[in-house]
Amino acid sequence: MQALEVKNFLEAKLPGAVVEVEGEGCNFQLNVISDDLTALGPVKRQQQIYAHLNPWIADGSIHAVTMKFFSRADWASRA
Repeated sequence: MQALEVKNFLEAKLPGAVVEVEGEGCNFQLNVISDDLTALGPVKRQQQIYAHLNPWIADGSIHAVTMKFFSRADWASRA
């Protein structure tokens, strides 16, 4: 599993979101930039991501995922 594959997959599933992915193999760190997702509570945010990744988690393609969520404004102000 490659980071670019995870990025493209999640961005296709989450309209309007930008997903920065680091890692390779079966361990990934995600920075998810989405005003829609940051409006949700922490558990709901993660559920949205896991709902899409669960098939890969179930077959062992992905073993570990860490996630951070940012609004567009928060992401832009990081610089």
